[in-house]
Amino acid sequence: MTAHRKATAEPPSTKQRLIDGVLTTIRNHGITAVSARAVATAANVNQALVFYHFGSVDELVAQACIAATEARVALYRPRFAEVRTVGELLELGQRIHAEERAEGNMTVLAQTLAGAQGGGRLAEATREALDKWITEVRTTLTRVLADSPLTEFADPAGLAHAVSASFLGLTLFESVDPDGGEQALAALAQLATLVDVVEGLGPVASRAVKARLRKNSRR
Repeated sequence: MTAHRKATAEPPSTKQRLIDGVLTTIRNHGITAVSARAVATAANVNQALVFYHFGSVDELVAQACIAATEARVALYRPRFAEVRTVGELLELGQRIHAEERAEGNMTVLAQTLAGAQGGGRLAEATREALDKWITEVRTTLTRVLADSPLTEFADPAGLAHAVSASFLGLTLFESVDPDGGEQALAALAQLATLVDVVEGLGPVASRAVKARLRKNSRR
């Protein structure tokens, strides 16, 4: 008879508990409520451990922002790899937006953005976190537009920043004007459909589109 040992999950480290604690505090009360005492209470540890592991509350918030974003981007990376059109990228963006909002992660990002307005370590960390999302979008757009007649005129890096900024802005917009948020998403969907139609044009039509775009770009 063979004995089977039940595997048990390792308990989270104190550092991870503090990271989870600060994220919970931001989700529930906003970034202005973050303090060593509040985070320690949420993590159920002594508040002196905040400074032992991170040196300051600002550094804890910064590392939590980066770590949380890394985990979420890694989760969605296989889904980005499956995208084949701009329309599919927009659909994925809508699903991610809805899922991240339900998890409270869009709230965390919006709150850290608000806190980052004064510059410093939090601004640096928020920029690094945003860049992780933008990198995935840019990589996907570069691949999707590789054979498109728009390639010559589209800047994947600029488009990635614009798309990412749009979805982040929707998070703030939806809180005060849900209908306006829906209209904005619908407009983005129409734009994505237009791009996909252009990508599907035959050789003759593609050359005509390129010629017209070149003409307009010289104006």
